[in-house]
Amino acid sequence: MTDELIHEGTPRKSGRYPWGSGENPQQRNKDFLTYVEDLRKQGVPDKTIYEGLGMKSNELRQRYTIADTERRLANQHQAMILKEAGNSATAIGREMGGVNESTVRGWLNPAAQEKAQILGNTTATLKANVDEKRYLDIGEGTENHLGVSSTLLATSVRELTDQGYKVYSHKEPQIANPGQFTKYKVLGHPETTYKEMATNPSLIKTVAHYSEDQGKTFTKIVDPVNFDSKRLMVRYGDEGGAEKDGVIELRRGVDDISLGPSARYAQVRIGVDGTHYIKGMAMYSDNVPNGVDMIFNTTKSRSSNKLDALKPIKDEKGDFDPEAPFKSVIRQKHYVDKDGNEKVSVLNIVGDKDHSGEEGYWSTWSNKLSSQFLSKQPHNLAKQQLGLAFDKKKDQLDEILALTNPVIKRKLLDSFAQSADSSAVHLKAVGLPRTANHVILPINSLKDTEVYAPGYNNGERVVLVRHPHGGIFEIPELTVNNKNREANQVMKNAWDAVGINSKVAERLSGADFDGDTVLVIPQRDAGTNRIKTSPQLEDLKNFNPRIAYKGYDGMPVMSPKTKQNEMGKISNLITDMTIGGATQAELARAVKHSMVVIDAEKHKLNYKQSALDNNIKNLKAAYQGGSSKGASTIISRAKGKVTIPEKRPSHVSEGGPVNPLTGEKNWTPTGNGYMQYYKKGPNGERVPLKEPKWVEAKTQSKRMLETNDARTLIGNSNSPIENVYADHANRLKALANQARKASLETAPLKVDRSAKAVYSKEIDSLKAKLNVARKNSPLERQANLIANTQIKAKKDANPQMEEDRYKKIKYQEQRKARERVGAGKEPIKITDREWEAIQSGAITNNLLRSIVNNTNLDQVKLLATPRDRPAMPPAKLARANNMFKAGFTQAEIAQQLGVPTSTLNDALNR
Repeated sequence: MTDELIHEGTPRKSGRYPWGSGENPQQRNKDFLTYVEDLRKQGVPDKTIYEGLGMKSNELRQRYTIADTERRLANQHQAMILKEAGNSATAIGREMGGVNESTVRGWLNPAAQEKAQILGNTTATLKANVDEKRYLDIGEGTENHLGVSSTLLATSVRELTDQGYKVYSHKEPQIANPGQFTKYKVLGHPETTYKEMATNPSLIKTVAHYSEDQGKTFTKIVDPVNFDSKRLMVRYGDEGGAEKDGVIELRRGVDDISLGPSARYAQVRIGVDGTHYIKGMAMYSDNVPNGVDMIFNTTKSRSSNKLDALKPIKDEKGDFDPEAPFKSVIRQKHYVDKDGNEKVSVLNIVGDKDHSGEEGYWSTWSNKLSSQFLSKQPHNLAKQQLGLAFDKKKDQLDEILALTNPVIKRKLLDSFAQSADSSAVHLKAVGLPRTANHVILPINSLKDTEVYAPGYNNGERVVLVRHPHGGIFEIPELTVNNKNREANQVMKNAWDAVGINSKVAERLSGADFDGDTVLVIPQRDAGTNRIKTSPQLEDLKNFNPRIAYKGYDGMPVMSPKTKQNEMGKISNLITDMTIGGATQAELARAVKHSMVVIDAEKHKLNYKQSALDNNIKNLKAAYQGGSSKGASTIISRAKGKVTIPEKRPSHVSEGGPVNPLTGEKNWTPTGNGYMQYYKKGPNGERVPLKEPKWVEAKTQSKRMLETNDARTLIGNSNSPIENVYADHANRLKALANQARKASLETAPLKVDRSAKAVYSKEIDSLKAKLNVARKNSPLERQANLIANTQIKAKKDANPQMEEDRYKKIKYQEQRKARERVGAGKEPIKITDREWEAIQSGAITNNLLRSIVNNTNLDQVKLLATPRDRPAMPPAKLARANNMFKAGFTQAEIAQQLGVPTSTLNDALNR
């Protein structure tokens, strides 16, 4: 990675000092204004002026604005003093050197004074932020985030650089796009250095203020409100807390802990006494004892201090992050108290503005079936659901190929190709009819064979699947009971929650009630290929990992990093064992160990002893080819990490980044590397090499991305289920290549100058919407920095981390970082008239690409689809027929295909 440094400092100086410095900087600014204005009066072009001063054009404009604003503020201040002394505008003009009356009235105009103050307010806000944080992101979109113009922001930055502040440029790798970088423009305190920032880029922060009146005033986000521990009761494990572990019970009718007028549950974080916090699922209860307003349920044993059951805000090192006190991003709730005042609630909802963590959110989660789950089912079921997934992808490509706008068509083709490649790696299948994600809540009056699921028919059979998924013995098949009195009191007609008792939760890989989710799959809709389940393994009955492998005093506790890594390893092993035909006893050993690992960090369990007792090395040798080996089937290998020479997309002179004949990606080695002169000795010391050697730079990729034929990843058993997945991956790869080839063949948009005049209002409207959308850019950059720091720490702690775990960690850290800073695009909505402007050629290619990058691609696709195209073309009709045969209802098919039910019905009955 190449780092860049730009220090925007001093312009052309007068003597030793820059413009605006010295004992009387205002006087020097006056000299600068007089100098520039005199040259302009003589007819000297601005280009000659700024080149003579050693400046750039924008720098001259910025410095002139700063100097002119200071002069205007000084004149306004003097004019106001003279007015308060009783002088008329005419008298003030004479007193101030013969200024005409209209100019004086302009100085005294409140609107003009306010405008002059805005630059000072913006500069002061930036200065306060950078003085506090030392390094401040001021890149693209910061002006939108602040709520000021780009010119005003640039001018404020220029004013601060004249005071000794520094501007740096830096690059950081993007998480979602390996090989690509995000550029940062950073304002630094005078005492900062580029080396310090580049070594620890997490020091770069975003502006903590925003303005809703274009810079007149700035507002700062408020700190979370804390709950008083005197109002809190802790229900410990032996008191019934274990049966509701993670649930926060709330007294009804209390304003500061209200979930809102209609909500019944939410995933929250609650600060307590300013030193601790609670994380879990909040729901109402009618059994809260007098004297408290909240009950926290936990598996922990009773302690003399109830705060011991909560999580400390400070970490083990004693550090505290004021920007993320609850270790995750929260969205503050507000309420109106009895006096009509709006206040901040103690309930902080987990997630961002998209309402994650609240009732109704979980229903939006994907219902796709993972390869980890489906590969353990009959291969005919996998073939059926993967076939539907491919049909959906093929239909998407056909729709894109029919688009008329070349810029949008290329954008969607490139996006589709990336998506198809990703689908070949992740190997997810279409969910079965009526399959949906639900958060689990405790209803302990239900039987071990029952589930409260208002979205399903009373009396029907459903299965629950939780990830990580060990095997079919962890899939309970339950009967829906929607008449349970307890459930109807607290979650009647819940959108996206189901109720189960604690024993069912334990069978689901030891699930808790703090926000864990399950896929609910109706058995009857699976048709002849019903979901295969089996009784709980005998060796797992009554197995309690918290008792069997309780840690000892002084034992090193598993870290979160190690937990993620070990869970990845054991999950892959269980998958490979299942495909390889492992016995029930062997599977029980692996699953026992997985149960220990999943709880080892939280409950301080001895996972190393579990690995020895269950002889995990022996299982790895038998089913993965060696005690230290990893994934051995296409299911676990597809996302596996592979180290390759560092590469880049080929230049046009090398054949281009895409093969025009096949659509495959073309790569060229970067040639990067370094000369190695030393090696590491047995004690970590540097030992000189006999002869220096060149070490080629390496990078990491996924096995599925680095092969043109997925069959190369099939294991030695060559099982039917692996062949099903290999065929599916190869078909997806072919679609990706077809999309890239079509993108390469799509000609650019032709701009019509006459259309620009006709649609000038629409162009201005689209530009304004783009400015709003770009407000998200600084937050995205901040999230990228935070996530990269966390990912690097986890990678450094575990250099041998497997790719599937590494990928999950990258995704998790990026998601957490985006939630933490509140990053999330506000997509541009294009009107019909604006679309006319786009189609007429009034918008340039660059502007349209920026708009498309900040809008909803589904809306753009709909606008760009020819109006005379049939609603149900042959490919879509074939997909509808396949879904109908698989058991989907007409309503579900119509929703999936994006057509009215009546249109679907007509097409199916022709």
